[in-house]
Amino acid sequence: MTEATPVSEIPVVILCGGMGTRLREASEKLPKPLVDIGGRPILWHIMKLYSSYGFRKFVLCLGYKSDLIKRYFLDYRINAGDFTLNLSTQDAPTFHTNGVQEDWDVTFVETGLTTATAARIKRVEQHLTADKFVLTYGDGLGDVDILKTLRDHEAGGRLATVTAVHPSSRYGEMHVTGDTVTEFNEKPTLADGWVNGGFFVFDRAFADKYLEDDPDMMLEQKPLQTVARDGQLTVSQHEGYWLGMDTFREWTEFNKLWDSGKAPWKTWED
Repeated sequence: MTEATPVSEIPVVILCGGMGTRLREASEKLPKPLVDIGGRPILWHIMKLYSSYGFRKFVLCLGYKSDLIKRYFLDYRINAGDFTLNLSTQDAPTFHTNGVQEDWDVTFVETGLTTATAARIKRVEQHLTADKFVLTYGDGLGDVDILKTLRDHEAGGRLATVTAVHPSSRYGEMHVTGDTVTEFNEKPTLADGWVNGGFFVFDRAFADKYLEDDPDMMLEQKPLQTVARDGQLTVSQHEGYWLGMDTFREWTEFNKLWDSGKAPWKTWED
């Protein structure tokens, strides 16, 4: 972080256009970012994670059922507070409690129904008002230290930084000696490999140099492949918890952790 770009001024771009086609049990009538974890959309959890580190400017790249995402935030205060409404007048509601208030500045951008991720970012370019921006998907959570990712980005001195995480196996792992199982792990972390954890930092110049408004271009294809070949992609290693919500099973895991009061990504105080 530099003095010229305090965390509170760095835009947080969140890709919110997904349909959640593999999450039909939880999201048949919802865009994926609104799928519920403990009574709140996963998008809210992501934003709370970032805001716990001082971020407050959010840019949402909207697509599928964008109206529902807009309505959630337009109704945010109404749904959280007590108020009186006089139905015989045009007066606004009189609020008796503040309810839940967030110091968030949220920009909603229609980036197309089926637009791929790289073009969605390109289409919010005018809202990238600092010399860097951070970005994540609208369906992944972890106890990622966002400030560490920023520090790794600045130390690397490159245009882009990706957070690398260890994936979890979908299958139980057994350690076997002879005909005896000596250790059984239900969902072990695969410590030998790294995958894209979806928490990025980019210099603003990345958008100018590597992104095009091609509706079929994924961020993970030409843009990241090219910036890596150019030696301009830093890795920020994350050894802690991380999970992407791609299936009903993962949605269930998120909810179990939240309900237990042991959600690793909850880095904020109530």
